[in-house]
Amino acid sequence: MGPWFRLAAIGGFLCVGFGAFAAHGITDPKAQEWLRTGAIYGFVHMLAAFAAGQRSGRGAALAPPLFLAGLVLFSGSLWAMGMGAPHGFGAITPLGGLAFMAGWAALAWSRPRPQVA
Repeated sequence: MGPWFRLAAIGGFLCVGFGAFAAHGITDPKAQEWLRTGAIYGFVHMLAAFAAGQRSGRGAALAPPLFLAGLVLFSGSLWAMGMGAPHGFGAITPLGGLAFMAGWAALAWSRPRPQVA
């Protein structure tokens, strides 16, 4: 999985950081919701990027970059708005959701690696 493994780990780190900031560093309820939602969706998909390394085939190879694109677009736009960016960033969020969905579809069409005895 190479670079995707590292990038997913960095993504997980960011998810924990933004989730903690939502819980302890910001008081606006809407901003907390955006930060928390971005963290939850992002963290789940970073774990999925790790799991994709257990599969083989083209679908499994496509899943991690799609999940990471989803993190940047979906979670990133929510985090940006939670940190005070214009609400227009919300127009990017659905593109990230589509990237997440495409990653799941790619995984669905991949095949498992053969088990080593």
